[in-house]
Formats: sequence, C-alpha cells, structure tokens
Amino acid sequence: MTMPGMLHVQVLRSPHAHARIVSIDTSAAEAMDGVEGVITCADVPGEDGFGVFVNDQPIMARDKARYVGEAVAAVAAENALIAKRALSAIKVDYQPLPAVFDPDEAMQPGAPVLHDYAPDNITKHIPIRVGDAEKGFAESDLVVEETYTTQPIEHAYLEPEAGLAYVDHDGVVTIVSPDQNITHHRHMLARIIAKPISKVRFIMSPVGGGFGGKEDMIYQGMLALLAMKTHRPVRLVFTREESIISTAKRHPSRTVLRMGLMRDGRIRALEMKMICDGGAYGLSTEGVMRKAAILAAGPYAIPNVKVDTYGIYTNNTPSGAFRSFGALQTAFATESHLDICAERLGLDPFEIRRINAMRDGALTHTKAKLTSVSLTHALNALEKASGWEAGVPNSRGNTRRDLGRDDIRPPCALGARFKVADKQEAAE
Repeated sequence: MTMPGMLHVQVLRSPHAHARIVSIDTSAAEAMDGVEGVITCADVPGEDGFGVFVNDQPIMARDKARYVGEAVAAVAAENALIAKRALSAIKVDYQPLPAVFDPDEAMQPGAPVLHDYAPDNITKHIPIRVGDAEKGFAESDLVVEETYTTQPIEHAYLEPEAGLAYVDHDGVVTIVSPDQNITHHRHMLARIIAKPISKVRFIMSPVGGGFGGKEDMIYQGMLALLAMKTHRPVRLVFTREESIISTAKRHPSRTVLRMGLMRDGRIRALEMKMICDGGAYGLSTEGVMRKAAILAAGPYAIPNVKVDTYGIYTNNTPSGAFRSFGALQTAFATESHLDICAERLGLDPFEIRRINAMRDGALTHTKAKLTSVSLTHALNALEKASGWEAGVPNSRGNTRRDLGRDDIRPPCALGARFKVADKQEAAE
C-alpha cells in the first residue's frame, strides 16, 4: 500500500537481552537530510503500555530493554535506506543487567527480576483442584510420571507485520494493518496517544496469515506517533528477520505429568505441572495458562485432578497466541502419556481412551457439563479409517484382553501395534 507523500519507517532494536537505558541521543539522526521524524518512549503523550491481558509492554523500551530485538527508537524518512542509515546515528547508552532465559531459573530466589510488580517473575499461575489426587494415586495399580517439553514456534505467515498510518482531515489517527484485534487495539491506542476514542481508527487490511501472531499491538503505536509527529503518512514493513526476532512465538513448555491408573485402564488421578516461558512481556500468557489448565485432563473422566499452569517472565522473545494456544502443549503431554500408560498396561491405545472418554452429561474438572460428546464416535471412525489392528499379541504372547496384575511392565516395542504388509516385515 502507498499514499502520496508517504514516509518509510525503520526501527532501532536492543542488542541486549536485559539492560537499563541510561540515555538516548537522537539529535544526529534528526539532523540528517531526508529524515522527517524520530521517536522514543519520550514521545508517548498518554499512558504507555499495551497487552492482551496486562498492559505491561511499552510502545518502545522505557527505562529498560528486556529482550534482544525490543524496539528502542523509530525513524521516518523519505525512503527506507535513509531511515536505516539514521538508525546508526542514534546513540543509546545501555547499562547491561543480568538476564534469565530459563523459566525454572526465573522463579528461583535471587533471579533477575524483569518487572517490579512481579518479583517472582510469575506472569500467571492457574491452580485447579478436584477430588484428592494423592488418595487417587494411592489407590491406583500403576502410577506413571514423565516430563514433556515443547519448543517456541514461529508463525511464519506469508506476509510479515506491516502497517500504514496517517492523520486524516478530521484529525483522526488512522492505522491500516493486518491486525487480528482491531477493537481492543483501538481502545489501547486512544489511551496511549491521549486522544478520545472518536479520534482513533483502525482499518484491518488483508491479514496475510495471523494464527494469533497478529493479535498484539507490537508496532501500530510507533506508526501512530510518527504520523502525528510528521503530519504525513508513514509505512513500516518488517523484514522476515525482524518478524522472527521481535514478535511473539508459541509458548515453549515443560510439563511434568503424573497419572494413576487401575489395571483395567481406568484413570484414578492426574497431576500436571506445566511451566511456560512467557518471555519479556505478558501479551496472551494469562489466556494461554487459563486454557491450558482448562484442557489439562483432556476429554477424559478423571475423578481426582491437580493442575498447575505457570507463565513466567524471562528475557526471551515474548510468547503469545498461536492456534489452539495452551491446548497444544497440554494435549501433547496428555495424549503421549496415555500411549505410554496403554503400553505399560498392555492395553490397546484406542481402548484406554474409550474406557476413560467423557460421555454425554459428563462434568469436566472445571465444572462444565457436556451435553453432546462425540469423542467415542471420532475414535471409532479413526480406528476404522486407519486400518488399526486391535488386540495384537504383545512380545510375551498375550493380548490386551489376557493381561492381569502381573503383566504391568515397562514399554515394549510399539511396532506390534500397527498393521504390516506381511509376516517377514512384522518379524523385522
């Protein structure tokens, strides 16, 4: 998109994961030919801070930079090359601070603190308790505990973050961007630039891929400030490198999952502790932790449940929304764990799920009553469509229907669970 008289924006980003900003000198950049405006956090006229659940992220780093790639200043110039050259003329005096990159370490006493209001670096903790988990484990025939991890994931949309801003003839600050959350952003921006809501307009351009990654107001505030300062349209298009280094990723997680089962496959107790790296700012972390806790037990009827999900501040790139946020991390742990438990009990993986599947009228561990549950129908269709061969004898010559208490054992080879072309392939 272009507009007559449009300026091009480039952003100066922090090279430090954690550093106090002692001073910023933009005078040399402002004096360069072709440069029409330079902004820092000092140009924010209103209440600085945005976020989906907590307004803890400034438009540009204020007092401290908290991750590598955080915006510190922005330049609007006649073309992108001039703007990029102006960035090198901005002088920033940083005082490096100790940084923390592991969420478990971030919760330890004495760890570097990212935000004064969260001295333990906990962004959000969601606890859920149903029944008596320890009693359920004591009554179980088998208790299995494993740890599962997931990594940060880049959204990798076809179109990176981009936007165009201008102030129209009525003095309305207008932002055009592939924005997944325009109503929320409109209200936040009005507060940040100290204008009534009637003087702020967001136009959602074709998104070019979002998946949750464009829910956050990462750059729209900078565009608004530069449009107001220069009185000309301004445009910013992230390079792929900028998009990867500075915008939210799927929350990486570490989940300790403990499950107690009877020898017939019934789950008596589940305990899950999931710690997620929320990165330097809150963004969607609270929502991700809530959804993870809500879905922690999967679609299974479990009488005793203990769940704790934690989102933790670190000096990593912020984490945010990414399709089915919270569900991916917990479902990966729960479903992987069920496969391991099925193998330990000598049960077919489909059968252990049918035994524990919620049915119509089930009450979830968050007290939601389910009235139309299709899980067993889905399992039946999947088993048939996949050509699954149930009840195949295990390495000891027993089928799952023959197993008794003495057959609870460590996992055996999983190959016997799948259909094979012939006996020779099965032997291999």
